[in-house]
Amino acid sequence: MTRLSLDEINKKIKDLNDWDLIEEKEIKKTFTFKSFLQSIEFVNKIAPIAEKLNHHPNILIQYNMVTLTLSTHDEGGITEKDFILAKNINLLP
Repeated sequence: MTRLSLDEINKKIKDLNDWDLIEEKEIKKTFTFKSFLQSIEFVNKIAPIAEKLNHHPNILIQYNMVTLTLSTHDEGGITEKDFILAKNINLLP
């Protein structure tokens, strides 16, 4: 999958709720939960989606917060794969 232009990224990120563009190389979002256990449960919901798409986020767990960072390392930036995964993650309860 080819890397998206900055214009393409800016158009697509508008459709994502609260995802931010970081240095034009990755998209990032922090989810906040009531407890550490809920954070872990959320990450466990992401795992099968990421496996199915063969696209894996960087995950930072800080007690009740989970920060996800997406980029397509093989392409050196953001591709359609990142937006597909972000949209799927946004659908999680």
